[in-house]
Amino acid sequence: MSNVLIVHAHPEAKSLTSALKDIAVEKLRAQGHSVQISDLYAMGWKAVADEQDFTDQRDPDRLIYVAESRNAYAEGTQTPDIAAEQEKLLWADAVLLSFPLWWFGMPAILKGWFDRVFAFGFGYGVGVHGGERWGDRYGEGTLLGRRAMVIVPIGGRALHYSDRGVNGSLDDILWPIQHGVLFYPGMSVLPPFPVYQSDRMDEEGWNTVVADFEQRLAGLFTDDPIPYRRQNGGHYDTDQRLKPGLGQNIEGIGMHVLQPGDPDEKPIGSN
Repeated sequence: MSNVLIVHAHPEAKSLTSALKDIAVEKLRAQGHSVQISDLYAMGWKAVADEQDFTDQRDPDRLIYVAESRNAYAEGTQTPDIAAEQEKLLWADAVLLSFPLWWFGMPAILKGWFDRVFAFGFGYGVGVHGGERWGDRYGEGTLLGRRAMVIVPIGGRALHYSDRGVNGSLDDILWPIQHGVLFYPGMSVLPPFPVYQSDRMDEEGWNTVVADFEQRLAGLFTDDPIPYRRQNGGHYDTDQRLKPGLGQNIEGIGMHVLQPGDPDEKPIGSN
């Protein structure tokens, strides 16, 4: 079977978000998968990226975080908490992000997890840059071959997060997370599992959510991911702009999703 990492960010163990995390653990283990949980609040995760992240800071007079991150990752001088989370990611075949939508994004503690764990050389700054190839990112990278899914309870109504909803579409809101954080280092990103009106859920509604969630968990390794265009698949030019003729008549981020009739992408790793 497979390995699944759940990165959970909610301060209350009795919350709906935490209940979904617990269901995921139970059902995935029942399917025979191995599961690890990074419960960030329970771990007391340090969310702030600063000089304390480096056991051997190269420049003691000025912190250039990117440079120190590159050196620490390459030389094995990262702090143990960062290195441990990277090992979990490399162990995993799938990663579930479990968090409530707070102010149109993830809780600060989860953002801090990505800031620190996705180090230079691990999450970004990977691969050769040249021509149409601008490093191994957006569909290639260290985490290539892994699947990811966002589990996100939301207080508002579904229509508020639709294409004409006042809050904007959920696809747009989750774009920085799904495309910019998960797809960037190579993961295949499944459609999210949102739970709307999560703060006013009755028993009937909860039972429906659980049934739908169990179905999504059952398809974690078989459901089709969002077909984002790969950066190095041949659809972008040397300026990393979508080539003419692609994404026509599509506005916004939708143009970066493969459409019927698009040319095939180049194999991963080709020039």
